[in-house]
Amino acid sequence: MTDILLGVGNSLASDDRAGLMVADLVSAASSDSWQVIHAGTVPENFTGPIRKAAPDILIIVDAAEMGLVPGRVRRIQPDNIKDAGWGTHQSSLSFLTTYLSPVCSNIIIIGIQIQSREPGERVSKPVRKAVQWLSEVIIKREWNDIPLFCHS
Repeated sequence: MTDILLGVGNSLASDDRAGLMVADLVSAASSDSWQVIHAGTVPENFTGPIRKAAPDILIIVDAAEMGLVPGRVRRIQPDNIKDAGWGTHQSSLSFLTTYLSPVCSNIIIIGIQIQSREPGERVSKPVRKAVQWLSEVIIKREWNDIPLFCHS
């Protein structure tokens, strides 16, 4: 079976492109280990290929508003998606985890705390660092070391 990385984000909104940047780096570094999908702002459009692949691991990476210092990375339990601000993706990520759970053995959602969602191509320094770090973590398959997001 194939493992899938689903990069989610808006390439026109500064830090919101973080999930897409992680997807680019993982794809370039480990093309044999991961099937990488650049979902943009419509991750729900990729449920067909994901269900067909029935991956052992599905990692969804997206920018998030978690009330943390910009650049912090957290694993988010599917039940806590509503507690983290997912912007335009909130309902679709919740839908994705529910819809795909019967065919995906392990769904891992990872959020990167944004600094800005302003229009433009400039990504903040903390988010750029987080993207690089998270890409390496995924390639090494060490995501269990990422702290869980806990809504306070």
